Amino acid sequence: MDIKNLKLFLSLSDSLHFGRASEACHISPSALSRSIKQLEDSLGVSLFERDNRTVSLTHEGKVFQEYAREALIQWDVVRNDLLAEAQELHGEISVFCSVTASYSFLYDILSDFRQQHPKIAIKLHTGDAEGAIARIMSGNEDITIAAKPDSLASTLAFKPIAASPLVFIAPLQDASLDPLLAERAIQWQNVPMILSEEGVARKRADQWFKDNRITPLIYAQVAGNEAIVSMVSLGFGVGVVPKIVLDNSPLADRVRILQNAPALKAYEVGLFALKKKLQSPIISAFWSQL
Repeated sequence: MDIKNLKLFLSLSDSLHFGRASEACHISPSALSRSIKQLEDSLGVSLFERDNRTVSLTHEGKVFQEYAREALIQWDVVRNDLLAEAQELHGEISVFCSVTASYSFLYDILSDFRQQHPKIAIKLHTGDAEGAIARIMSGNEDITIAAKPDSLASTLAFKPIAASPLVFIAPLQDASLDPLLAERAIQWQNVPMILSEEGVARKRADQWFKDNRITPLIYAQVAGNEAIVSMVSLGFGVGVVPKIVLDNSPLADRVRILQNAPALKAYEVGLFALKKKLQSPIISAFWSQL
């Protein structure tokens, strides 16, 4: 079966940008445009609204997007069931995680998995962990490693790997910060904070400030825990990060954990996948590796 056009359509429907979609699919923008036109001609409807600046899905495009995702999932399930009956699993899995997670957890998982299933290719993408679950929900990735949110969508499966405390970190020495942090009861409203833009750590820090009726002095909001460690090490303020990120950071010796800071709920890290994708023998084999 030729499912290439479905994959091209989904890439464009997610990015809504011909240049980025064609680059991700390793084809030229003109070839992508021709493939989408062929698909639209076959269906008899327009899937995208286009002008010189923007691309957007039509109503029919949104309906077809759901179909295309389901169709590719079911195709993978059927194809891999047939391969499993032949006692040979091969294909590919798309995995997304942060750089920290890739060398903290992924090596042990993949080394065993590759020995047992050498014909399954792993497509690894790294980036900000706070967007990892959204990539699973959109169907862009099969598996991701991320922190478990306080509420989990019913369509998601989660398998825990490890737990890590959330810690407040400060520069080793800083003339402007040290007097504020030396107090038994830190005057948090005067401490410049460097926090994640979104995600589990940000929500728990925000909740603690709210519970204690503190309006934090937010110096910066950044994407990625590694960036928080970097900014703290340079003396820009105090940050909140999972301890596992600090333990694996090359800048760990340039910051310190504040012992007189509050204790936030631990950061639970694990695998995420759509429950319906676990029907695939390939994804199920990866999932059962833990």
